[in-house]
Amino acid sequence: MMFKKVLIAEDHESISISVQKTLTDLGIHYDARDYVYYCDDALSRIKKALSENQPYQLLITDISFDTDIPQELISGLDLIKAVKAIQPDIKTLVFSIENRMAVASTFINELGADAFVPKARGDAKDLRIAIESITKNAVYFSPNLRQRNGMQQKFDFTAYDKTIIQLLAQGTAQKDIPVYLQKSNIRPAGLSSVEKRLHAIKSTLNISSNEQLVAYCKDLKVI
Repeated sequence: MMFKKVLIAEDHESISISVQKTLTDLGIHYDARDYVYYCDDALSRIKKALSENQPYQLLITDISFDTDIPQELISGLDLIKAVKAIQPDIKTLVFSIENRMAVASTFINELGADAFVPKARGDAKDLRIAIESITKNAVYFSPNLRQRNGMQQKFDFTAYDKTIIQLLAQGTAQKDIPVYLQKSNIRPAGLSSVEKRLHAIKSTLNISSNEQLVAYCKDLKVI
């Protein structure tokens, strides 16, 4: 059965129009009130719908959002985590300029998203297939996602890099990593050094969060 109530979280209006057209083509009724520019607003809308016993069935969200006003939830990753905490059964589709399989794996395998579609040529057809797949309770990885074979940017991970990323993968908070490094006599062990190194790695690989970095490293078997 096709969805009857869908929420779009997207800060670029032109892209939202494309998504709305895809929904219309699928016969999904769409209300203009079901479109928001910010993650905080999306969470508020979902909470309100739950309180009124008219929950959303599908959330379509970008990953990156403009930070022109202060927000508690600053990314699609934050939004999905918060939404799943209050409505675990909601279907979620990530629609983003990001096109790496490692990132998609983070959202689907670790956050429980149902589909990941990169914004690219032919993405309207891709979106349609993704939504149709979700209605059948299938997980959808877009064929347009970049695989790791020769397409991911190379990075020479040092033993130090692997240690701090492994600690992140084990659930250690970034601020607590220096304690583990000090106990193991690994230098540099200061928080500033850890932060700078993680920032350098993520900047080089064009990765925006520690969660995505961990997924990337697992995908490439770095850790």
